[in-house]
Amino acid sequence: MNQQNMKDWLILANERIQEQKDYLSELDRAIGDGDHGVNMARGFQEVSNKLATQEFTDIGAMLQQVAMTLIGKVGGASGPLYGTAFLKASTALKGKGECTNIDLANALNEALKGIKLRGKAEIGEKTMVDVWEPVVSKWLDNPEAGMDELIEFTHECMVETKAMEAKKGRAAYLGKRSIGTFDPGAVSSELLFSSLFTVLKGAAS
Repeated sequence: MNQQNMKDWLILANERIQEQKDYLSELDRAIGDGDHGVNMARGFQEVSNKLATQEFTDIGAMLQQVAMTLIGKVGGASGPLYGTAFLKASTALKGKGECTNIDLANALNEALKGIKLRGKAEIGEKTMVDVWEPVVSKWLDNPEAGMDELIEFTHECMVETKAMEAKKGRAAYLGKRSIGTFDPGAVSSELLFSSLFTVLKGAAS
């Protein structure tokens, strides 16, 4: 994966987030503040704008800019969480002009550690971790996994959050009433990962 692939990933992720902005906010209204879609759309649009107009010395520098943009532009809990994720990934890929799939999987594992530390969340608590952890683990365990398989698995992980009871954030106050709706952070994470695997699939063809 080179810098252009990385840009393609994040620009595609932005397009998908813009398309699903209202849906993400609708999900968030059910169990949170109702602003997840608006916040994510604002942050990733700014990311897309910067990537389209700036050049970077390496992938790590690019992801650091993404992190700073998300921290500055995305409100609520999502900004610090996604910002931390990209900051950790940027450190793992510092100085690299291009990276292998295993390099990227390892960087995303560092991102996951940052998310868990910042959000104090574990798998099974109806958060973005319920997509990040199984997907990153599956990719690390099988770096040669097909991209279509990873896209499908990512979707399955997101769907599983519907049956979970929220244990973190505002949604936790609802207790069992949080069961029956998808976690908005898990849905936006699915958009991010499915965009990545779509770009990697195209790059490999």
